[in-house]
Amino acid sequence: MLLKGYLTVEQVAKQLGLSEYRVRELIREKQIRATKIGQWRVTSEDLDNFIRSRSNL
Repeated sequence: MLLKGYLTVEQVAKQLGLSEYRVRELIREKQIRATKIGQWRVTSEDLDNFIRSRSNL
């Protein structure tokens, strides 16, 4: 099932170059905002916010 505007943990992990386990840890630690819809889902906006919060810009 595809949910428009939401990324799976697997997709987030690939974009960040991290393991799915680490992405789930970041979600549990509330560093990446996510919604549980069957499984954890992250919006593109929330992923962008996480990336921006980690950059040195």
